[in-house]
Amino acid sequence: MSTSTLVVLSVILALIVIGVLALALIEVRRRLASISGNLATLAGALEMVESEHLRTLEPSVRAINAQFDVILGALPGIGRKAALVAERRPR
Repeated sequence: MSTSTLVVLSVILALIVIGVLALALIEVRRRLASISGNLATLAGALEMVESEHLRTLEPSVRAINAQFDVILGALPGIGRKAALVAERRPR
């Protein structure tokens, strides 16, 4: 094979590789656009669920959290008393 034939074949190969990569990138772009649309739909649905269901639970969640704060505040005192009882207990 002559040098010019090899150069032509190399150029053709490079063009084929570039074409395949371009098609692959176009497909990736198309799929990303589809995913973006699906994510926007999902975001809308999640926002609806939050506004209709979760916001109505907020007062209950606050009340439960307040009870947990009371319980957690009492735990150190209970722990100290339990340590005293354990120290006094005969072995």
